[in-house]
Amino acid sequence: MVYTGSMILVVAPSGAGKSSLVRALLETDPTLSLSVSYTTRQPRPGDVEGINYHFITEAEFILRKEQDDFLEWAHVHGNYYGTSRSWILEKMRTGKDVILEIDWQGARQIQTVVPHAIWVFILPPSIRVLEERLRHRGQDDEATIQKRIAAAHDELSHLSEANYLVINDLFQAALFELRQIISASRLRTLPQLARYTELVDNLSKPSK
Repeated sequence: MVYTGSMILVVAPSGAGKSSLVRALLETDPTLSLSVSYTTRQPRPGDVEGINYHFITEAEFILRKEQDDFLEWAHVHGNYYGTSRSWILEKMRTGKDVILEIDWQGARQIQTVVPHAIWVFILPPSIRVLEERLRHRGQDDEATIQKRIAAAHDELSHLSEANYLVINDLFQAALFELRQIISASRLRTLPQLARYTELVDNLSKPSK
């Protein structure tokens, strides 16, 4: 089956501005849908079911995994996290573009299953700026900030695996570039052929 929607994998170090960019995209483009992951971890203060995560039991998660309903999944710090296959493919089948906020391991897993998925890496203009952003948001203690910075260095080693690289220095410029990537994805040949089957069939018929 050819899917007329695109799958956009947005990967970034913590503090690079990934969530803010994705939120701005969703606010201005109603054809985009955000994939909400499933997890077995307990909700934290402020978490909203269906917005931050789908919170399920470990037994439910394992059942879904055995039914092959996760495009990718991981076991992190004692909890399971996974991306629903059926929800995403149904959205794409009906022409919706789906955005996944995901880490590089998940993006790599998905591209082995869905090779046409588009991987976009978001970076800050420098490690110094990344550290400033992490401190400014006031969510983490010093040890956690240093851990996130160390993780960012590791993530940078996987840049070459992404299809696109966007530097989030000026927010509006980065947002414009993301929109351009999505616009280009909608013009790829196979999705366009699926959208305009009748037109292509008529044009391919020999003239009388």
